[in-house]
Amino acid sequence: MEIVKKAEPPAGLGRLLFRLPIHLYRIGLGWLFGRRLVLINHVGRVTGKTRQVVVEVVESGPAGVVAASGFGTGAAWYRNVLHQPQVTIQIGTRTIPVTAVPLPPGEGADVFARYASRHRWAARVLLPRLMGFQVDGSEADFRAAGERIPFVRFVPRSG
Repeated sequence: MEIVKKAEPPAGLGRLLFRLPIHLYRIGLGWLFGRRLVLINHVGRVTGKTRQVVVEVVESGPAGVVAASGFGTGAAWYRNVLHQPQVTIQIGTRTIPVTAVPLPPGEGADVFARYASRHRWAARVLLPRLMGFQVDGSEADFRAAGERIPFVRFVPRSG
């Protein structure tokens, strides 16, 4: 695994395209994404205003939904959910109250290795383009990348 560039959030037209799923969720079309994308409703740590972001579900199960901060620990949504972990997520048309729990690097390695085995193309092609990692396709390389990617598990809570 090699870092080939610093991951930067998109600007201009790229930002508009990345934010398009938020607008689709807002008009009730979140079901189009199935269980692959999740809308996170969180609070800005500086402004205190409600914020939204759509991210890919890396893994899901009884313990919750796991998402990755593709633009690293500096991503606003990631810093916001660490500051105020009581958030809601929307999957399709269902809104779920959750607590955001950051994963340790070792668990991130496990999660990403499993993701890479299920979504080979995304892990091999999108990883270098979006996150700045170059991988050789081996499990060891995917695990090494997973140790550097910040992952968050959204654990369901009552109420």
